This record gives sequence, C-alpha cells and structure tokens, in this order.
Amino acid sequence: MRRERKMKNNVFAVALGAILFAICFPVWAQQPKKVYRIGYLSSGNPTSESARAEGIRLALGELGYIEGQNIAIEYRYSGGRGTADGALQLASELVRLKVDAIVVTGGFILTQAVKNATKTIPIVMMGGGGDPVGAGLVESLARPGGNVTGLTALNRELGGKRLELLKEAVPKLSRVAVLYDPALPASVREVKEILPVAARALGLTMRAWGVQAADGFEKLFAALNKQRLDGLYAFGTGRVMRPNQKRIVDFALKSRLPSVYSNREAVDAGGLMSYAADDADSYRRVAIYIDKILKGAKPADLPVEQPTKFELMINLKTAKEIDVTIPQKVLARADRVIK
Repeated sequence: MRRERKMKNNVFAVALGAILFAICFPVWAQQPKKVYRIGYLSSGNPTSESARAEGIRLALGELGYIEGQNIAIEYRYSGGRGTADGALQLASELVRLKVDAIVVTGGFILTQAVKNATKTIPIVMMGGGGDPVGAGLVESLARPGGNVTGLTALNRELGGKRLELLKEAVPKLSRVAVLYDPALPASVREVKEILPVAARALGLTMRAWGVQAADGFEKLFAALNKQRLDGLYAFGTGRVMRPNQKRIVDFALKSRLPSVYSNREAVDAGGLMSYAADDADSYRRVAIYIDKILKGAKPADLPVEQPTKFELMINLKTAKEIDVTIPQKVLARADRVIK
C-alpha cells in the first residue's frame, strides 16, 4: 500500500513537472535575444543616403542581423549643414543612447566628431578619401590603436583615372571644371597635387571650384555658365557636395556637360559616368567589421582596409540626352550600364 502511494506520488510529480514544463517552455523559448544598437551618422540626408543605408542593412542581414529583430539602428544626418560643433552634437546624441557601435559615412570631419564624443564606443568609418593616420584618427592602418577602424580610400590614382575615362568617353574634351569641398584636406590635396598632373598628361585644361556652403551653388553655376567648358568632374564626399549632388547632376544635364563623379549614386541620379569603389563590396566589409565588434573584437586590433574592387558605371540615357556617343571600347569596360 505504501509502495503504491509512493508510486502514485512519483507519477503525480512527473505529470506535474511535465505540465509546468509545457507551460513554461514557450515563455523560455520566447525570451528575446539581445538587441544590439548601432549608430549611423552621415553628412547626407535620408534621401541621399538611402541607397547606402539600405546596402549596409542588407549586408548585415546576410550575417544574421535583422533590423527590428536583433539589431536596432539609430540614424543621424547632418544634411550638409553640419559644422564641427553640429557634428559633435549628433555624435553626442548617439553616445547618450549607449549604442554598441557607430558607423560613420560622412568622411573624416564626422569621424573626428564621433571620436571626440567617445573614447570607448567602437567607430567604423566608411570611405573617406584621405589618410586616417595623417588625420590623427588611427595610429596606423595595421594597428589602429584606439576605438576607430573601418574603410578608407587612399588610392591616389583614382582622380587621374576618372579624368582619363572621361577623356576616353569624350575624345574632344579639352576644358574641365572640378567641383570640390575645400574643407576636406583629401579633396584639396587631390585638386592641387594629383588632378593637375593627370590633366596635363591628357592635354586637358582644368579649373577647380571650391564650394563651401549649400547656398553657394547658384553663384557657382552662374560662373560656370560663363566659362567655355566641355566637361565636369564632381567630388561626391563631404558635408556640402554629397547632399547637393542632385543639383550638380541637374546642372550638368541642363548645360549638356559630360560629367564624371566619385560615387555611383550620381550616375543613378543622371550623371554620365562614375569610377569608384564597388559599393556592394564596401557594404559587406562594413558589416563584417560590425559583426566582429559585436562578437567582442576591439577596433584597436582590426586593421583599416582600403577598397580593392572598383567599378565603372555609365548612364547611356544621359549620354543620349546630352548628345554624346560613348565609344564601344569604353562601354566594354563598364561594370554597369544604365540604358
């Protein structure tokens, strides 16, 4: 009798345990995973930055980070109006949110602002056409040493290559205007040291025009209209140039000027051609940096990388609109053609 009672108690205990497990297991199973918070700081605006932001989201998704599930992204845009103080304010907002890492897509000015705002939160810079060592952002490319790492474009041959491609696409090209942001040391160096050498080798006359504020474009366009130009080279980086890129593209179209750009978004917007780092590859690299950092890697130990893949993009719709016939040998080299 006592044995039967003991057996019944054991059966009851097992049954009760099974019931409790059945009740509790869904609760345990539904416990949310850690949601990482990523800051995203850009010198552009939500419209100009949409393609790049989406590219990075997709690249993160390939590594298992889904926005709204296990990752949340806090976006901040200076919209081309940012000063150093304004950039620091935006960076400080992200720091106060205690994000796990910050992606900076607006060049060295924004990267420096974020570095000034935090010495502990990992910073992943994307692009930037200068030398991060010379700018004081990292100790060396191989061993950054602080909380900054990521991608930088140090290839000094790109500017000359763009002029060369524009000349090949438009053999009659002789007078080219170069538009850049004089607040960016890398752009200034390229305009003063690299492009003039390439222009002379190609038999081109080059005139550089610095644009320091968004309200300076109308005056600039009026001045350019008085020049006998037959080509335009526009940088796509910086707090002034990138957010106003569509205005530059529209001016080139209206003026029927063959144009070359340092980023593919300009060609999507109607520019004639671009030669730049492969965006998809760059997005993947940024996502890989984020993944490593979220898994415990320190930015100090992650080498700064330079792009290794570049793409030539040509807009044939624009070529037809401005009455330019792109030679077949140039089209054959294009990685992407808009028809």
